[in-house]
Amino acid sequence: MGKNKLFKFAKLETYPHVFQASFDEPNREDFHMKGKWKESFFKNDHPLVLELGCGKGEYTVGLGELYPEKNFIGMDIKGARIYTGATQALQKEMTNVAFIRAKIELITSFFAPGEVDEIWITFPDPQMKKTRKRLTSTKFLNFYREILKPQGLLHLKTDSNFLYTYTDAVVKENKLPAEINETDLYNSDIVDKVLSIKTFYESQFYEQGIPIKYIKFQIPQGQELIEPDIEIEFDEYRSYNRGSKMPEESKTSKH
Repeated sequence: MGKNKLFKFAKLETYPHVFQASFDEPNREDFHMKGKWKESFFKNDHPLVLELGCGKGEYTVGLGELYPEKNFIGMDIKGARIYTGATQALQKEMTNVAFIRAKIELITSFFAPGEVDEIWITFPDPQMKKTRKRLTSTKFLNFYREILKPQGLLHLKTDSNFLYTYTDAVVKENKLPAEINETDLYNSDIVDKVLSIKTFYESQFYEQGIPIKYIKFQIPQGQELIEPDIEIEFDEYRSYNRGSKMPEESKTSKH
């Protein structure tokens, strides 16, 4: 491990707004802040918003600046990435922003039922070959549903046509209430200051002319979620730092 990463990991240990899991199995134990984030950390009763797979935390920090009347937590397993957003929040003395370094599979160990108002998923790895690793798979939607309030919202922004097509199919197969479903966000008539925030990766996709897709939907309680039976063409490119073009023999995926 490089010295730079070791430095960042050491700094994160000293940040009062960064929390790291001491366990690595879902529901092995509950984090001490579970069900108490508002009263114990944020010291208010404001809505709680998560950014999952937050990377460098651009959305977590950006949303925190736009909405001081809400609380925001970014969650990612990569500590070296979280360091960027966590440092910015600390330097700006933001009291409504925190970060969790842990696997997203552990989310129900960190948050109590109904504790979260909204979830953002911004430009995740589409996981074209592994359905259960997709952050909008029914496996993960069941996790989110457990911690979201009734009528709580899930937002997905992605460059990936594969992930968008898959998520759109999940939403339609399960008749999930969708408030917004756009295949080309920045050429739509949606005007929302939240959507103006661009992550590091999004800026590069946008500059290449890759349409940004956006779905905003709910996950109602009480119904069994079903995976769609659909074949989806792989993206013709791979996201940054995830390799080059897909090989010719892997052009479609079941699910």
